[in-house]
Amino acid sequence: MAAPLILDPDRFFPPEPSARAVARQLFAGIERLPIISPHGHVAPEWFADNAPFEDAVSVFLWPDHYVLRMLYSQGIDLGRLGMSGGDGPVETDRRAVWRLFAANYRLFRGTPSRLWLDHAFATVFGLDQRLSAETADLYFDTINQALATEAFRPRALFERFAIEAIATTEGATDELPHHRAIRASGWSGRILTTFRPDDVIDAEREDFAENLTKLQALTGEDLASWESYLSALRNRRAYFREVGGATATDHGHPTARTANLSAADCAALYARIRSGGATPEDAETFRAQMLTEMAVMAGDDGMTMQLHPGVWRNHNPWLFDRYGRDKGADIPTRVSYVDGLKPLLDRVGNRADLTLILFTLDESTYARELAPLAGHYPCLKLGPAWWFNDSPEGMLRFRRQVTETAGFYNTVGFNDDTRAFFSIPARHDLARRMDCAHLAELVASHRLELDEALALAHDLAYALPKQAYRL
Repeated sequence: MAAPLILDPDRFFPPEPSARAVARQLFAGIERLPIISPHGHVAPEWFADNAPFEDAVSVFLWPDHYVLRMLYSQGIDLGRLGMSGGDGPVETDRRAVWRLFAANYRLFRGTPSRLWLDHAFATVFGLDQRLSAETADLYFDTINQALATEAFRPRALFERFAIEAIATTEGATDELPHHRAIRASGWSGRILTTFRPDDVIDAEREDFAENLTKLQALTGEDLASWESYLSALRNRRAYFREVGGATATDHGHPTARTANLSAADCAALYARIRSGGATPEDAETFRAQMLTEMAVMAGDDGMTMQLHPGVWRNHNPWLFDRYGRDKGADIPTRVSYVDGLKPLLDRVGNRADLTLILFTLDESTYARELAPLAGHYPCLKLGPAWWFNDSPEGMLRFRRQVTETAGFYNTVGFNDDTRAFFSIPARHDLARRMDCAHLAELVASHRLELDEALALAHDLAYALPKQAYRL
């Protein structure tokens, strides 16, 4: 007989009885707050078209790089998961793909992926038996039957999940047709875009020259000069605000290096970049200068700025060449924030009208660099535990390392940063529970009063993300 699937109501709370009781009380006050999802990568066309989701494989496997990387790490070729591009055969039977996933579900024991998936299986689809080879067909049929109904279309799920606002992420040359369609439809769900200009800033991207050509066509700027290039970017930022309701930008740079060059040096650097003859150092210096320029623009137009540095993206060239981006081959790297951000902070660090949210995968920087920086500069805030650290232990490490120096109010609550739409309620449930667990420990050890913890639980779950992202 299949093992039961159980979501314990006290999951993630402290085991010590008095702290657990406080965590329960805190969580009861925020459990049903609306979800603010101010940064993520769900597809806007889901809400524009409101078409039924395809099946269990396309919902739970293909969009989730956490799932793909774990299966690949165990020698399971992506072709066996139904993804084309590799050297071997491609499995076209979705049921067979799902059975393969189910047979290997044990690989996710102890991982955040298991927590998110089980939450979705139980709360969204009502499944009460654990996923395994034995229950693979039950899951596949139950999920697919549900997805075919009106109640499981994207807009209905948006409302069922109690999402108040969700932000997608689009590149600078995206014309935002899906956001236009959403607005034209009259639907009341709040779907925002986020401006991510990496495609026209990173000269080492394989499509950089093509993207500059698109940027020129979209803006009418000839891009021959440094000033015309900056003007084109201001144009696109305004377009994203007008058409997609954008309140934020996002920047996924390899490092946190910034620069503050003279106008003449910027013009000369841009000319080398534009000509295609830039060196790797030129490309890094250009990215560094553009982070500063984006911060200046954010101070001028009021858009919140997010920096997600420190990832060696597509570390596996074989996989990238065959399957493309976002297949689980990105690896964290070391990052220097104190040195890297100094030129930017010299220029805009004292502006209280600018919000720059810093993220990291390099946890060694939490207490040493990030918390002291955010605990001083008015423009800086700390983003939540991100990506590989978006886990129960990662969230606790984040709170324990930054709070004593930066406080709670120089952080921005939680964002899920996901492509996997069905995991959003699970991720917010986990984040709220972990914050309540941490606050309960502070109350139990008499470092915080209960009324303060109740207010903080609400702010971390709801008020702070709304404030930070100007929602």
